[in-house]
Amino acid sequence: MSAVPVRAEPTDKAELVTQLIFGECYTVLLTQGNWHQIRLAADHYLGWIDFKQHMSVTAEYFTAWNAQDHPRSLDVVQMVSDAHTRIPVTLGSRLPFFDGMTLRLGSQQLFYNGAATNPLNGHGPGGPVDKRLALVQKMGQVYLKSPYVWGGKSLFGLDCSGLMQQLYGLIGVPLPRDARQQIDHGQTVHFVSQTRPGDLAFFDNADGVIVHVGIMLDDQQILHASGEVRIDPLDHNGIYHRQRQKYSHKLRLIKRILAD
Repeated sequence: MSAVPVRAEPTDKAELVTQLIFGECYTVLLTQGNWHQIRLAADHYLGWIDFKQHMSVTAEYFTAWNAQDHPRSLDVVQMVSDAHTRIPVTLGSRLPFFDGMTLRLGSQQLFYNGAATNPLNGHGPGGPVDKRLALVQKMGQVYLKSPYVWGGKSLFGLDCSGLMQQLYGLIGVPLPRDARQQIDHGQTVHFVSQTRPGDLAFFDNADGVIVHVGIMLDDQQILHASGEVRIDPLDHNGIYHRQRQKYSHKLRLIKRILAD
């Protein structure tokens, strides 16, 4: 499935804490009624999924999946298919064991003929920093106007930290799921005037708790998910919301995830 809800409790009424996007793996920790408690392999996030949305893979597949960074879809929506199956996948979906034509999902061999990240094009770890960050910025623009959804990670609804995790995932940089975890990564940038495209800016509330994150673009503009994915100016105070003509988020810290 393209985006499976992962919930805080084993019920459809529970809070959405994250999503399983196509191509991700996880471990089942516990079964309770019609629900599986899982731990996502990529970021170790915990939650519950409906057993009807569970797909088993072999231990060999899981080990091999964990051992490599998989290409990601670069199309807004594309199909993976075989003679009997058609699955829609969205921007940022993993394409496990993709060889340029087919991918492997458990024991299934599926075709994918859309655009995808490619280490040979400098997208993956070890590629030129400027080229990797250029892809992040380009794809960030594609997410514009996507609605804010707490716990979401897909183009059709996502939260601020889910957006950062998906964008950096395109270039093989594994970020944790939440903003309060993401702030522990990278090098501190001490002044807004020193920011570069790709830096992450973090924001706190009145209690000093990190509650928001966005990614810097050129000219001290920031791309972030707040109501929708949008671009606003940033200064030493925080994010200035042009339409409301006031500051919406108070700046705490800026981190450079990829250094030259």
